[in-house]
Amino acid sequence: MFGLHDGNIRILDQAFPETKINARGERVKVIGPSSEVELVKQIIHGMIEVATRKGSVSENEVKTLITLKSGERKAREPKPEHIGNADIILYTHDGEPILAKTPGQKRIVTSTNKHDIVFSIGPAGTGKTYTSVALAVKALKERRVKKIILARPAVEAGENLGFLPGDLKEKIDPYLRPLYDALEDMIEPDKLELHLKRNVIEIAPLAYMRGRTLNNAFVILDEAQNATNTQMKMFLTRIGFNSRAIITGDITQTDLPRKQQSGLISIQNILKEVQGINFVYLGEEDVVRHKLVRDIINAYEKFEEKEKKVKKD
Repeated sequence: MFGLHDGNIRILDQAFPETKINARGERVKVIGPSSEVELVKQIIHGMIEVATRKGSVSENEVKTLITLKSGERKAREPKPEHIGNADIILYTHDGEPILAKTPGQKRIVTSTNKHDIVFSIGPAGTGKTYTSVALAVKALKERRVKKIILARPAVEAGENLGFLPGDLKEKIDPYLRPLYDALEDMIEPDKLELHLKRNVIEIAPLAYMRGRTLNNAFVILDEAQNATNTQMKMFLTRIGFNSRAIITGDITQTDLPRKQQSGLISIQNILKEVQGINFVYLGEEDVVRHKLVRDIINAYEKFEEKEKKVKKD
């Protein structure tokens, strides 16, 4: 039941880091928070049932039991609004709370309260963009800023932009769609449309920031790994009085041509000593999408490590 070299127990250890699991002979001792201990107990009982029926328990079966039992517990838990207001950023227009769900997302919230410019760097699915947009909407609703500006490099469009159908807005909008999706969750449709018409909320390609001074604004640069060094400098020097900025990106997913270095990679060394600027790094533990997203990230990291070793050899 414990698996080869206690591999199944190690999986439980990794899934519940606050709980200590000791397996000796036919006895398992579990020490930790009561809610986790109860959950681990249910999973172990499930493992016993599988072992009784099949004679052994595979690692995949242990992972499936963890997913199923954790899902059942979440279904029984009270809704987020009853767990306290500490992690609630704001509410959607349907009344659902938007939470800082992971340690990385909580660091984004804390850092933004203390610093005028925050870099949020991490893999896909960690909620970097969604959390940042939620903080911007909160600041607008509380009247701490007069407008929200959301920008993205439209790198994928490149020189082929002219060949796409429609006017410039129709050509650019697909690259800005994730920002619209986040806003649509947080602001009533009629109010969002009005804000967009009046430029209270502005969503634009990064190139549109050139030559401007952004005062009294909450500014977000999304997918910043696709900004060049020149573009990054241009964007950061647009920040005006009473403004805050969050720059998000994943330095492992750069779409720039090979000869161009990502401004998000360079900026970590350039600005590391500047006061008022903070870097928040998110990891696989902050992934809030499908469980497979975390596994995919792990697989790519292992592959890239092997590639680096091969190149060195």
